[in-house]
Amino acid sequence: MAALESALTYLAANADRFWKALGIHLELAAASLAVAAAVCIPLGIWAARSPAAGNWAMNVIEALRVVPSLAVLILVFPYLGFGARTAMVALSILASPPILVNTYVAYRNIDPAVLEAAVGMGMTPGQILRWIETPLAAPVVMAGIRTAASEVVASATLAAFIGGGGLGEFIVNGLAMNNVGLLLVGGIPVALLALLAEGLLSIPEYVVRRRIR
Repeated sequence: MAALESALTYLAANADRFWKALGIHLELAAASLAVAAAVCIPLGIWAARSPAAGNWAMNVIEALRVVPSLAVLILVFPYLGFGARTAMVALSILASPPILVNTYVAYRNIDPAVLEAAVGMGMTPGQILRWIETPLAAPVVMAGIRTAASEVVASATLAAFIGGGGLGEFIVNGLAMNNVGLLLVGGIPVALLALLAEGLLSIPEYVVRRRIR
């Protein structure tokens, strides 16, 4: 209770700083997720169509999956230096595996009979991708984005280690000062944001699943 009271007292005295850090945290997470989705969804579709590309992409992703979040940050830091840009690159890399894997699996496992029927109806490859494959694959792809969002929101705390800002600053300072209250100021909102991202992104996924049944 004492730690929680300390956290609330700190928040009351430093509300502006908290809201600024929260904004930076959300911007980092959203931008990183958008970059990862923009890269990995097209790459996943391509990998699903090309066995060689699929094997290459899956091997790279499996390698990335075993690399800890902090290690990714350390690998990127020497090339880009301090700041939010470095954090965003590292977070985009961390968000990539679930999006790419789910996209690959979703498009790879579409029933061939459905595609043959679409070809028989005279649909072009572009029309098949847009009107047949994408709606069928969407729920699995969105599940990958949901997983990536939770991971990115939690991992964005690491941006504080390289001057990227965000809620991680409170955690880093709390550790340095052995201040549990300050740790809670950063830790509790991050946990709530991860749960919120999971919950909000599950809604469109559920809606899409219901529509294609």
